[in-house]
Amino acid sequence: MDIKIQTVNSKWKLFSLINDKGMEVQFLNYGGIITKILVPDKNSNIANIVLGYPDYKDYESDQNFFGAIIGPVAGRIEGAEFPLDEEKFNLEKNDGNHHLHGGTDSFHRIVWKSESFKTDHSVGVTLSYLRKDGENGYPGNLDVSVTYTLTNNNQFIIDYWATTDKKTPVTLTNHSYFNLSGNLDSTIHNHRLFIDSCKFLELDKELIPTGKIKDAINTNFDLRNGRRISEGITSQTAQNKIVGNGYDHYFIFDNDKKENVVVKEEMSGRILKIKTNQPGMVLYTGQNLIEGLELSGGTSKKYSGVCFETQSSAALLHHRELPSIILEAGETYEKQTLFSFDIE
Repeated sequence: MDIKIQTVNSKWKLFSLINDKGMEVQFLNYGGIITKILVPDKNSNIANIVLGYPDYKDYESDQNFFGAIIGPVAGRIEGAEFPLDEEKFNLEKNDGNHHLHGGTDSFHRIVWKSESFKTDHSVGVTLSYLRKDGENGYPGNLDVSVTYTLTNNNQFIIDYWATTDKKTPVTLTNHSYFNLSGNLDSTIHNHRLFIDSCKFLELDKELIPTGKIKDAINTNFDLRNGRRISEGITSQTAQNKIVGNGYDHYFIFDNDKKENVVVKEEMSGRILKIKTNQPGMVLYTGQNLIEGLELSGGTSKKYSGVCFETQSSAALLHHRELPSIILEAGETYEKQTLFSFDIE
């Protein structure tokens, strides 16, 4: 196993985690952005299965959040404000009248401190950052670290950790877009997706959760037995259409199965299994991807990739019946998402 570090410019570094089976994960200390995940297919051909730019400078102006760490609060905060105890906190309106993914210059736009490590069975890097009290409108000095680990079992693990000196909302995720075909000429329509969930959050026309938890059974949102993503894209169901034909919804995990999510791409034989201690996940099918961008391996188009944003829902800030995202002073936020890659 090996770690390679390449200097991109005076502040940016590119890390490559490489295991003994030919799997490789590349990422920047800028935004913690995962630029490539290289894995073999059933014929032992290795290809990149996430969307990213060949020119790293493009990440500075990227509007798609390709591969980035998202925080301190992933998702949309209604009205770009939230109450906490007796105080109201006003945030940047960077998504219409709402606040998205921590703000314009949040965790996806900072240079993280980095420290690499190596064990007998894994290699990794810990990225760390101190978010100061009041930064981007959020309360508390938030000490954050995100660790990327690659094992010899073709497992890529993301560990999130945070502490604060003042009560503050925290829910972190990664915004990688997966295309298991390894070929940008192919979309994600034929990816077969299993999600261990029978409930999801209803969205309004501005993609804000209404607070209503919907039953997924006997709908296109019931993926417990597997569906092609195309079924949600072509569906005439109001909730599929309201997001632009597809999914951009928060699924609440049942935790009844070994994995929370399984994705299969038949042509390549690649399989992705996701296990997390997060209570749910936003499934986003890339229907709003900016088209015509020069990416590694081709150009972007709608449905070029699919995101599995494991997290708690930011809707908790306005709908208290959902799992809490409030981190108390002195408490520790610890979450993990494990991505296992296989073939069949």
